[in-house]
Amino acid sequence: MTASPAGPKARIASGEILYGVWLELGAPAVAEILAGVGYDCAMIDMEHGPHSPSEAIGLMQAMRGTDCRPMARVPSNDAVAIKRILDAGVQGVMVPSVDDAEQAAAAVAACRYPPRGKRGYAASIVRASRYGLELERYLERFEREDLLVICQIETVRAVENVEAIAAVEGVDLLFVGPNDLAADAGFFGRLDAPEVDAMVTRVEEACARAGRALGGIVSPNRSLAELKARGYRMILRDADVSLLREAARASLAAQREG
Repeated sequence: MTASPAGPKARIASGEILYGVWLELGAPAVAEILAGVGYDCAMIDMEHGPHSPSEAIGLMQAMRGTDCRPMARVPSNDAVAIKRILDAGVQGVMVPSVDDAEQAAAAVAACRYPPRGKRGYAASIVRASRYGLELERYLERFEREDLLVICQIETVRAVENVEAIAAVEGVDLLFVGPNDLAADAGFFGRLDAPEVDAMVTRVEEACARAGRALGGIVSPNRSLAELKARGYRMILRDADVSLLREAARASLAAQREG
C-alpha cells in the first residue's frame, strides 16, 4: 500500500472525516497491525502513554508504507517537546489543556518556522524530511498541507474562552476531551451530566461559527452517528489497549460459555 498524496489537513479541509486510533502501549507490532487495518491516523499518546520521541519513531517506522498518518499528543504545551516530535515526523500535534487564545497561539508558533512561528530549524537533518532527502518538498508543503495543529478543550476555562481559541490563526482543529472536562467541572466520571453536555455543545457551536474543524471521542451523549451528524472531522473512538482488552474478554467469555 502506498501513502496517500493528500495530507490530513487537506483531507479535513475537503470535508473528509479522519477515523483514528490511540496508541498507548508503545508496541511497534501493534502500531503496524492497526495501521495496516486502515485507520486514517494513529495518535501516539505521549501525555498518558510511555512513549519517548525515539520510541515514537519506532511506531512510525512500523506504520510506514500505509495510509495511516502518524500524529502525537504531546505531554504539554511545551515548545521543545513539540519541536522534537515534529522533527521525528508526525503530521499532527495535539496539545492538551489549551485554556485560552494565548496558549493556542503559543502552540501554533511552536509548530511553525520563522517568521510565522518559533520552531527551531534543523529540517535538513531530521527524520521529518527523510534526513534532508526530501527537504524542499517538506518545507514547501508540510505546514500548508500536512500538519494539523490540534488544541484540546478539556477545562471549564477553555470552554469559557473557546470562541477566542477557535479564532486563533493556525489552529486547525479543536478536540473535545470530555473526561477531563467533566472532572474539571466537578462531574468526575459523569460525562452524561447536562452541564457537561452544555459545555461540549458550546465548543461545537464555536467551531461551526469560526470554521474550525472539530474532533472528539464517543461518549454517553455523543454516539458515533451523533459525532458525524454534528460535523466532527476527527474521531478517535478506538485505542490499542481497549481493542485488545475487549477482544480478549469477548473471546475468553465465548470459550468458557462454549
